[in-house]
Amino acid sequence: MGSTAPRFMKLSGNSNLSLRDQICESVSAAITSQSLALDRPLPSCRELADQLGVSRNTVFAAYNRLVDLELLVSRDRSGYFVSPSAAALQTAEAGAAKDDERDVPCPVGFQANDLMPVVNPLDWNAFPYPFIYNQIDPNLFPVDGWRECTRQVLGRKHMPAWASDSVESDSPHLVQQLRQRLLNTRGIYAEEDEILITLGSQNALFILGTIFAQNRKPIALEDPGFFGARNAFRLSGNELVGAPIDDQGLTPSAIPTGCKLVFTTPSHQFPTMVTMSQSRREELIDAAVKKDFLIIEDDYEAEMNYVAKSSPSLRSLDHNGRVIYVGSLSKTVSPGIRLGFIVAHRDIIREARVARGVMMRHPPTIVQEIVALFFQLGHYDAHLRNIERRYKKRWHAMNLALTKHLGMLEHTKSEGGTSFWLSGPEGFDGSELARRLKTKGVLVDRGQDYYLNQNDSRSFRLGFAYVPVSKMDAGLQLIADEVQSMI
Repeated sequence: MGSTAPRFMKLSGNSNLSLRDQICESVSAAITSQSLALDRPLPSCRELADQLGVSRNTVFAAYNRLVDLELLVSRDRSGYFVSPSAAALQTAEAGAAKDDERDVPCPVGFQANDLMPVVNPLDWNAFPYPFIYNQIDPNLFPVDGWRECTRQVLGRKHMPAWASDSVESDSPHLVQQLRQRLLNTRGIYAEEDEILITLGSQNALFILGTIFAQNRKPIALEDPGFFGARNAFRLSGNELVGAPIDDQGLTPSAIPTGCKLVFTTPSHQFPTMVTMSQSRREELIDAAVKKDFLIIEDDYEAEMNYVAKSSPSLRSLDHNGRVIYVGSLSKTVSPGIRLGFIVAHRDIIREARVARGVMMRHPPTIVQEIVALFFQLGHYDAHLRNIERRYKKRWHAMNLALTKHLGMLEHTKSEGGTSFWLSGPEGFDGSELARRLKTKGVLVDRGQDYYLNQNDSRSFRLGFAYVPVSKMDAGLQLIADEVQSMI
């Protein structure tokens, strides 16, 4: 049976210190770097002596020296543990520089890439006014319903559905629930072999980029558009071209000739939030046939419409198998569960399933089963009604506050969603605005990140899903004050 004791401690071959002091130095360095758990004993004197090739008496002397220094405590019949006082030392020195011995340079170098990382700070929710996109209000999450579904799935009755290796298949239970309770609300009928579960829409786009990369034709993206799609397609080896948008969304006549795929977000254009008109949708599908390209429809936030009914999905209007539908549960359930799906012609799904299998075999089956039960027991429908009602109230409050405080800027008209897109006059720098606002506790999304060549910095985006109505007015006043100082 293998030992569970730490084995990373070692002695320097050229140290002038005694063996005892070298051991003390190694253990104290491990304590300071938080490499030792507080609730697990250190290796016994015998184990550490065998590891280091020294006598047990030397290790015993080192441990007792560390006890005298209050770095370790000795517990009768249990061994040596990191002392509580040393735990405080760990926290205080967690950000200290690593020892030169451990700071080994990488043996390979990487060239600069064109990928756009997510720039929001990890502690975004610690800011007073986080007007950033892609965050949800955790207070709206139906914890009790999720807990009940988790409890049932963890029971013996459901265990066979997720405990074994599913190879490259998906949960039939979840696929059925998606067909019956989500896809049909978007007018989409799909067979089981036309659906693939993914780790969110980002994973779906990378899979699609991978299987189409062998076709050397470029992919057209909305410009400005979703930089997550841009990253996924670039990393999978595709050439990209921009396609302009207007107040009705993507302009089909401006799509460059010779494209293999066109990526679009018709329900709420990412990031401007405009909704593609019915005539524009029909025009785009006709263009796909005439120009011989496929459409990737990212239908995010299709449910969040507050002033008009949802428009039909492109997939529901397609009769030639040219629309690949991508969906996600990040906005309606939680970004943390990382589940999405692709709906496409069965031949495309077959290729995508093989590619997904190479990447990660399949998304966690236990999560798929929990989400399926979450749908089946009605928790999803109830939760969707709740967040639609709450977000509608916030959307209207935000719209009024924008008119009140930021009327000097242009903001695109939208029918829903969880963000607004604003643009300043010529020469206005939205990226500089974002930098200034961050020092005042306000986070906004800078607009230049969404342009293919990052060549327009006049815009910025305000997300409001996490910001309560009571804080919107004060937050927008801070933004307005900064905008006035820059104009």
